[in-house]
Amino acid sequence: MMSQISKHIIIILIIIGMQLANDVNAQVTSDSLSAYIEIAAKNNPTVMQSFYEYKAALQKIPQVGALPDPELSIGVFLKPMELLGGNQISDLRLMQMFPWRGSLKAAKDEMILMAKAKYESFRDAQSTVVYDVESTWFELYQIEKEIEINSKNISILQMLERLALVKYKSSTSGSSVSSVSDASSQNNNNSGSSSGMNTMGGGSTTSGTQSTSSSQSGAMGSSGTGSGLADLYKIRIAIGDLQNDSALFQSQKTTAMAKFNTYLNRNITAAVYLPDSLQLSVLSMPFKSVSDSIGADNPMLSMLSYEQKSLESRKLMVSKMGYPMIGLGVNYSIISKSDMSTSTMNGKDMIMPMVTVTLPIYRKKYKALISENELLTKAKAQEYIATANTLQTEYYEAIQLYQDAERRMKLYAGQYQLAASALDILISSFTSSGSALNDVLLTQQQMLSYELKQEEARVDYNTAVALLNQLIAFSTIK
Repeated sequence: MMSQISKHIIIILIIIGMQLANDVNAQVTSDSLSAYIEIAAKNNPTVMQSFYEYKAALQKIPQVGALPDPELSIGVFLKPMELLGGNQISDLRLMQMFPWRGSLKAAKDEMILMAKAKYESFRDAQSTVVYDVESTWFELYQIEKEIEINSKNISILQMLERLALVKYKSSTSGSSVSSVSDASSQNNNNSGSSSGMNTMGGGSTTSGTQSTSSSQSGAMGSSGTGSGLADLYKIRIAIGDLQNDSALFQSQKTTAMAKFNTYLNRNITAAVYLPDSLQLSVLSMPFKSVSDSIGADNPMLSMLSYEQKSLESRKLMVSKMGYPMIGLGVNYSIISKSDMSTSTMNGKDMIMPMVTVTLPIYRKKYKALISENELLTKAKAQEYIATANTLQTEYYEAIQLYQDAERRMKLYAGQYQLAASALDILISSFTSSGSALNDVLLTQQQMLSYELKQEEARVDYNTAVALLNQLIAFSTIK
């Protein structure tokens, strides 16, 4: 019976453990960097602004591709107009204007290309936010590691402080003993002198000898005490500096968290998941392909390219605006019968087809429109070149950061191991003999520096990969 109960308990514990593990995995998945990127892509105000601007640009296509609204005019005579064929009561006119052939298609093509440019702007906003989220997340990780490494360093220094304090107390207690022996010797000397000089002459010599040796011993004790106290002060100064650094890192972490949560458009105090160790990012393509992909895939260049093409379509539309517009319509006159008319048309309504033509005789405005479009086309071409040059500069800066971070990771990993080995030896030496405290502190600071530089190099490596992915608009957003 007891064995069955034990089996049931074990099964229940296993189920609970599996459930907890699933909850942890779900939490990690929902709080991973990719999940944060998804949240930012859907909720970031800048991204949503670009998205709605793109949707609004799509609505312009049917607007410019449609004919002008027809015009309907109605006139009613307060007193019927007497005509030979009766009395005219009212007049109705319907007119439809038609732009020159190809004008509507050119205007529609322009808006289609502008909508495509807005979509590329939306893509650029997405890739920029993705980079901002990644770089800020890496920054938060680095700050967290700086806080963690500082805490470990403070713990080491506090251990050294306790050792130095023990040595200081030992030296001060020895000095107190010698001082006590000096004081007792001097008291004996004074009592002997008061009893008589003739009987204590030799004792006076002995007392002088003891006093000399005691003063030498006291001087040595005070020297050791001063050195131990100085070592203790040095350690406490180092601890104070590190504690100040930790407070600074905490302040930086609060600011970085607020910036990160702003990108996600959520409460700035919301917790941010950070891993124990940072996995190195993988570049989506080789270096040589990245440079070529910038020109083909970068959304900023694509946007400017579509804007250039839209100006070409606008040029065609503007040139056709200088041609006449033709209007076709009909005029319908309502006529009532007249008792005084004997005409066969008496009381019959009249229908009159109409044709209207605009006369674009003021050519200055059309020439100005064409000149404006040409200047905008040249300006857009220069903007494309300037943007391409800027992107190439950013590409080489990202490559430099990538290669430099890769080199520093290897360097500081080896330097850290050497410093850690040296520190172990120096701490053992300081514990046993109390020597080379400055070397312990210096090596410990070097070890801290190398550990921080390792994390900084990893963060720079991943930031460079994120920047390269932004330049080619590579993203994991679904």
